[in-house]
Amino acid sequence: MVYWFDFTRGFTEHFTVGDKLGEGAYGCTHICFEKSTGHEYAVKILRKEGMQPEDREAVQKEVKILKTVSQSIENIVVLYGVFEDSTAVYLLLELCTGGELFDHIKEQGSFSEADAANIVRQILRVTAECHLNGIIHRDLKPENFLYASKGLDVLKAIDFGLSDFFKPDTKFTRIVGSPYYVAPEVLKKNYGPAADVWSVGVIAYVLLCGGPPFWGETDEELFDSIIDDPLDLETDPWPNVSESAKDLLRRLLTKDGRLRLSASQALSHPWVREGGAAPQIPLCYDIVNSLHQFSKQSALKRLFFKNFAQNWDAKHQLQSLADQFTALDKDNSGKVTLSEFQAAIEVRFQLPSGVNDKGKGGRLILRPSPPS
Repeated sequence: MVYWFDFTRGFTEHFTVGDKLGEGAYGCTHICFEKSTGHEYAVKILRKEGMQPEDREAVQKEVKILKTVSQSIENIVVLYGVFEDSTAVYLLLELCTGGELFDHIKEQGSFSEADAANIVRQILRVTAECHLNGIIHRDLKPENFLYASKGLDVLKAIDFGLSDFFKPDTKFTRIVGSPYYVAPEVLKKNYGPAADVWSVGVIAYVLLCGGPPFWGETDEELFDSIIDDPLDLETDPWPNVSESAKDLLRRLLTKDGRLRLSASQALSHPWVREGGAAPQIPLCYDIVNSLHQFSKQSALKRLFFKNFAQNWDAKHQLQSLADQFTALDKDNSGKVTLSEFQAAIEVRFQLPSGVNDKGKGGRLILRPSPPS
């Protein structure tokens, strides 16, 4: 019997596992029933087979994160318990029966800015609560939220599998997330919690126009667009959207994360506030159908994202090396001569010309200038 964690034993003695509800990168979620009461829950089952040490660490981290925030606000799914047996880890969770965000909008039929603001407000509450507890989510997107139940307008964040703890000076380098929602600094491998705010901005943009703010036929084109292209709030349908909404988007989708609103600041924006500036009038274009079509495209992109992100990052690292080589190769000979390398060293280390010379065997010796 292999037990890696100090979690409760005997899940299958107390619960019966039912139909699959969904599947993620690290496990699948089923409905389950408590044998003694018949009460329904969701259970996320993380199979131990093939788990590497880093996967075990990720499981412990996800459990710790859920224990930290799951009962703090109503917009985060409740973790009721964690179990383990020789084959799997079981996260016993609140069962959300109200459906996915885009499906809920489709059933609703019409959709207004006030409806969008209500959604964004709830997602910002989750983001602010995470950041307050030193947690970066790293995968905020509509698919990671479910409605608590039919007829109840409460969104629940359900997946914290990519989340991590951070400190004020923490910078993350691993490219994770979902293609349309990933922040430019994530692609540059130097980011913090402001990346979550960017993702909320993308969600708000999608809800108001039915498509993402940055686009590409391929993932490579999409990522280049996220980094380089300006934010479009001028072409259709944006003339029909309130200035308050567009002001919020500019403040959430600024490329420089240092200039973005924090999640807490965004909650105080007039468009986001309950009963605030967001108009109640239904949006006059076919936003519901546009959102439905976009959700299909988004799902397809997710299938290819992980491997592509790694390849895209490697490609850009190679391009950076090529650019550095070109900068050194002053005479475009395809080779870097010793004199070219020496000149580059002098510039890089701010050395006076001539302080570097050749030692025995042609080796280049760096002789820094004495302190002035």
